[in-house]
Amino acid sequence: MLRNNRGVLKQFCNCKILRDSRIHTEDLWVRDGKIANPEKIFYDEKIKPDVRIDCGGALISPGYIDVQINGGFGIDFSCNVDDVEGGIAKVAKGLLEHGVTSFCPTLVTSPKEVYRKILPKIKKQNGSNRGAGVLGVHLEGPFISPDKKGAHPEHCIRNLDQGFKSVTDMYGDLDNVCMLTLAPEIPNAMSVIEELRRRNIKVSLGHSIANLSDGEKAVKHGASFITHLFNAMLPFHHRDPGLVGLLTSDQIPSERIIHFGIISDGIHTHPAALRIAHRTHPEGLVLVTDAISALGLEEGIHQLGQFNIEIRTGCAYIAETNILCGSIAEFSKCVRHFKEATGCTVVEALEAATLHPARTLGIESYKGVMNFGADADFILLDDNLELLSTWISGECVYEKNIDKVK
Repeated sequence: MLRNNRGVLKQFCNCKILRDSRIHTEDLWVRDGKIANPEKIFYDEKIKPDVRIDCGGALISPGYIDVQINGGFGIDFSCNVDDVEGGIAKVAKGLLEHGVTSFCPTLVTSPKEVYRKILPKIKKQNGSNRGAGVLGVHLEGPFISPDKKGAHPEHCIRNLDQGFKSVTDMYGDLDNVCMLTLAPEIPNAMSVIEELRRRNIKVSLGHSIANLSDGEKAVKHGASFITHLFNAMLPFHHRDPGLVGLLTSDQIPSERIIHFGIISDGIHTHPAALRIAHRTHPEGLVLVTDAISALGLEEGIHQLGQFNIEIRTGCAYIAETNILCGSIAEFSKCVRHFKEATGCTVVEALEAATLHPARTLGIESYKGVMNFGADADFILLDDNLELLSTWISGECVYEKNIDKVK
């Protein structure tokens, strides 16, 4: 039967599929880079696949989506001014080996001239065999609290004296931006949050000394995310739980879901804190790596934004201090650690790395899901959630080298 110039039809068999919060034992059909509906193929087109792929009993999950990553493989997005495109390409390619099919390059607090040079060169782009897709830039600072600066240089931190004009004066064009982290207690933050929401830029709350009331007010004005929960914010207190209290606030409209990033690398967040976050607000939990340039590198001195950083005993610190400054854990390891630490189900662990970040960015109709018509960006996993292969638009872009592991 004629195919009417349609693309190659692939059938992935002997597999399980994560779809609609359940694991189904069924085949996966892919055509033209999209997940195809087999009923239409069987009953309307009455055709057979061009290619059949035996998955060996593997679990097929949507590809991982990292909405907070500062760099990796020797590249720091906030410092790589001379070859921005090359740096993005190098990290995008490396992330395929970690099951990441889409990501948000994250720029930490930097001087104005750095933003003006780098931002225009980080373009949104689809993934391919050259690397994971770029969903837009996550701007983390400089409109944050100096009291919770973490690894952000204090001399670069700014306020919002001129409202939204402070934002455009700092960054310039925001066309490539999808998320911005700020501290909601800063004067004029509410009007800035409203304008960012009008521009469809997601607002995240973080690096902040905000109390719960500040956080609730920000959410009512349009904020929808919390940057690396528990880290760089006031600790939970029983009389005022701060931004952490947004997970159970009764001031959030029932139709709103507040998502929150959490670093599940075994270092930044204690297993008990992971359990607290998961059990109080599981539908909002988003796994992030907050990975830095040293991801994939040996121990020693590297760079993050305006700081030298030191990797020692598997942790990243501002050089010559004991201040943590980002993760060096790869994404698939974070997923496995989260499942082990919380005792959650496989579905919950995987959706925290796929569906939830997609919902955070408002792209869940075509990313982070295995629904018919969605982008065929997925990964194959074994029973221990170890990555076997990575696929983008239905094409294999990374396959684990078994011989290399032995």
